Amino acid sequence: ALGAALLARSASASEVSPIEKVVQMISDFQAKIIKEGEEAHKLYAEFSEWCEDRNRNLAHEIKNGKAEVASLKAVIAEEEATSASLNAKIDELAAGIATDEADLKAATEIRDKEHADFVAEEAELVETADMLSRAVGILEREMAKGGASMLQLKNAASLSQALRAMVDISVMSSSDVSKLQAFIQSSQSAGDEDSEPGAPAAAVYEGHSGDIVDTLKGLHEQAEEQ
Repeated sequence: ALGAALLARSASASEVSPIEKVVQMISDFQAKIIKEGEEAHKLYAEFSEWCEDRNRNLAHEIKNGKAEVASLKAVIAEEEATSASLNAKIDELAAGIATDEADLKAATEIRDKEHADFVAEEAELVETADMLSRAVGILEREMAKGGASMLQLKNAASLSQALRAMVDISVMSSSDVSKLQAFIQSSQSAGDEDSEPGAPAAAVYEGHSGDIVDTLKGLHEQAEEQ
């Protein structure tokens, strides 16, 4: 019975015509193409979706990038303006410092000159005061002696004559007299209104030895006060 069945199937299969085989092949090929097309469509749809997603992401990134560029440009412009302002301020401060340094230098030079003048004047006044003190001491000793050398002083009609007489009797040197005359002239040029009442000057000498001592004492006090 089994053998008979197998023979029957074999006979049935052998009965398929060539046309049916071609049709079957076309049908199979069509099914294959349809399946491959569906797979390709699926891949295309996935790729298309990825492209759209990528396009949206790129658009978002470009938008953010442009916004960041604009923001950075604004920051750069602001920083450039700040830099320009700071540079101008630096230039202004540098100019001010240069002016202050020049003023300080000029003031220092003036102060140094004034200090040098003061030191020189002070030294000259000290020297003049010492000279007058010595002259007064010598005159007082000579007056106490009452020697003939005092006659020249008694006959002097002015302070200048009295000073020359003091040179002649060796009370003062000619150099000391010149310094004393310069001191008297400097004191008088300061103005009579600045002089204290009774301040010694050439006009107060009247031709007596006692007056020259008083005059020299007054000049000594004036030199010490200055």
